[in-house]
Order: sequence, then C-alpha cells, then structure tokens
Amino acid sequence: DTGLEVEALGGAPGVYSARYAGDAHNSEANMKKLLKDMEGIENRKAQFRTVFVLIIDGKEHLFEGIVKGEITKNRKGTSGFGYDPIFIPEGYTQTFAEMGNELKNKISHRALATNKLCKFLMR
Repeated sequence: DTGLEVEALGGAPGVYSARYAGDAHNSEANMKKLLKDMEGIENRKAQFRTVFVLIIDGKEHLFEGIVKGEITKNRKGTSGFGYDPIFIPEGYTQTFAEMGNELKNKISHRALATNKLCKFLMR
C-alpha cells in the first residue's frame, strides 16, 4: 500500500490518500482538499510511504520505502499522478510532477520499496 502522510494533519491522509476527498472523488479533488486543509499551516512536512508485504511459507517480509519532503502551497508541474504536483522531496527544489518520471522513478517511495523487495528476492 502507499500513502501520503502529512505531519500537521496527524499523518492524514495516510492509507486514505486515494479517497481523501471521498470515495467518489479523483486525484484532483484529493489534492484540492489537502491544499485547503493545509491553508494557514506553516508546518508543511510530509512523507510518502510504500509498504509491500511478501509472505513465504507463512512468514511475512515487509519492504518499506519512505520519501520525506513537504507540501507546496500551489500545484506545480504536469508529470506524474496523485499528489505529485504538490510534493517536493527533501533535497530537491522541484515537485515530483516537475522533475519528470525518470528522476522520480529513481528516488520515489515505490522505487525504494521495490529495490528492497528485488534485493530480497535475488539473495
């Protein structure tokens, strides 16, 4: 599973990231709701978290990828999906949506979790 966790919102939207604005809403509505909920909040710290679970012979193996960053005040960029236009990863000046898929796919939470899973499977 994957979710965006915003510090000032107590970790929300978290596992409800895809349904943050309600079950019938889309990514655009989710982004708008998050930006509205963040109005006037100075602490913009957030993180994307992806967790894969692999069960082999009844034993669980967890593979987690986390990218820390912050929520912008306005959407920036056109690449990617979901919250990409409003999330700037730590150490960068562009949102995921501005940096394009090649760089994003190297540093993303999904890439980190996938790399851990692949290393485990190749051992």
